[in-house]
Amino acid sequence: MLDLLLPTRCVGCAAPGSLLCDACLVVTPAPRTPHPAPEGLPVCWSATLYEGAARQAVLHYKERGRTALAAPLAQAVAFTIAMAVPEGGLAVVPVPSAGRAVRARGHDPVPRMAALAVRHLMRLGRQVTLRTDLRQSRRVADQAGLSAAQRAANLASSLQVTQAGKAGLSGRSGPPVVIVDDVVTTGATLAEAARAVRETGVTVVAAVTFAATRRHARTASDHGG
Repeated sequence: MLDLLLPTRCVGCAAPGSLLCDACLVVTPAPRTPHPAPEGLPVCWSATLYEGAARQAVLHYKERGRTALAAPLAQAVAFTIAMAVPEGGLAVVPVPSAGRAVRARGHDPVPRMAALAVRHLMRLGRQVTLRTDLRQSRRVADQAGLSAAQRAANLASSLQVTQAGKAGLSGRSGPPVVIVDDVVTTGATLAEAARAVRETGVTVVAAVTFAATRRHARTASDHGG
């Protein structure tokens, strides 16, 4: 309803015509792994940094009901997945929101974004499947204000794969997995998701997010290569 009623202006610069204009959506896919990284975190790629227009896009998409922003965010995520895993088949596993968050927002933003990203990749000829097997297994506290160690403790054993018996996310014969989320901060959520997926015997080759916080992001160039 918001997308229909409100004028279409860029959430970054307010220019008319689109919710996120090309000038504001600067996509620079790179490995941006949090430092220090939590145990079990796979190599973490992001499309951009969590600041400016990118930050506004995530906030408007997740918290303010501008679900049409899923399209440009998904396109950036799809491009980043293609850079992170340039060949071969794979399964994309989105990180789900807690049930109370879904009810409050009226949608689950990451699975929606991941589904659109998979469509982009399939149109490019990639053998990609979307697997929504990951579920919240218990309630967790609000992550805001928690340290990296507190986030890890808060999320420990909070996710599980509920459909491990279905083809595509079970056993070592299944395709490798890329875990998708919207923003990486400390990496605790992605590490917990990777743990749950690996317990099915599937290989997790990467984690991909739309954005990474600058305070924690560390790219290959930071290490001199």
